[in-house]
Amino acid sequence: MSEESDSLRTSPSAASLSENELPPPPEPPGYVCSLTEELVTKAREELQEKPEWRLRDVQALRDMVRKEYPNLSTSLEDAFLLRFLRARKFDYDRALQLLVNYHSCRRSWPEVFSNLKPSALKDVLDSGFLTVLPHTDPRGCHVLCIRPDRWIPSNYPITENIRAIYLTLEKLIQSEETQDGFPIRIKAVHIVNEPRIFKGIFAIIKPFLKEKIANRFFLHGSDLNSLHTNLPRNILPKEYGGTAGELDTASWSAVLLASEDDFVREFCQPVPACDSILGQALLPEGLASDVPCDDSVRAVKSQLYSCY
Repeated sequence: MSEESDSLRTSPSAASLSENELPPPPEPPGYVCSLTEELVTKAREELQEKPEWRLRDVQALRDMVRKEYPNLSTSLEDAFLLRFLRARKFDYDRALQLLVNYHSCRRSWPEVFSNLKPSALKDVLDSGFLTVLPHTDPRGCHVLCIRPDRWIPSNYPITENIRAIYLTLEKLIQSEETQDGFPIRIKAVHIVNEPRIFKGIFAIIKPFLKEKIANRFFLHGSDLNSLHTNLPRNILPKEYGGTAGELDTASWSAVLLASEDDFVREFCQPVPACDSILGQALLPEGLASDVPCDDSVRAVKSQLYSCY
């Protein structure tokens, strides 16, 4: 049989499809594991992730999304769904709820998530407000350095800083080695050169935080030796008593700007309005269906820490 006739035999033409019959949607790109053997072992022990069951678990979550939230505009790629499975230690129901909360927050806080791309945040990036240190800590965790004193309120609103932080977290989580899932897991928050009043304010807030969260905050004041007991000097810039040279903010800004197309695809597409068919499906647990849109927005904002 000729090559042409074989092609016609195995590939039905569009004309053979009925008017109401559409070709099936393409399958999401397949997952290729990039974890080292050490990290595979760690994921098995800490996240209940079994390599031999990984794709089965991803498919189970994908099927749940299609069945229970058919109108949820979300990526169904293996790597994306793995974030939520890992974040909830492969509990399907909790992973699905986390995925829904994730999209609920994105749709309900447009001033943060609309048009979220590096070029839209160039003022924040140029200010040196935040960067990621080039070296990880001894546990393999990335170190995000935020310098609030670089923010000049008259230049842009505080929401731009929040957008830049979120953009950075999204970029970091793209690397599988840093992925416990998204929400990303914050291992520690080290605060240096804080004013005295901050310690008083934190002392008031601390009792209301979960003990696990409260214990991850470290207030060092001007005592850099205290900081170095947690973060070794060889990964810190000289501004923080380290030996890794001067703090470089331009390199991380360049990394983000080079990812412009990825963020445009993910965050710059039209999203449904609050009263769309997605509205009810995406309401966080505890919100009534008849709550006005503005109230829903405020309620979702108050739940951001439980969503991310």
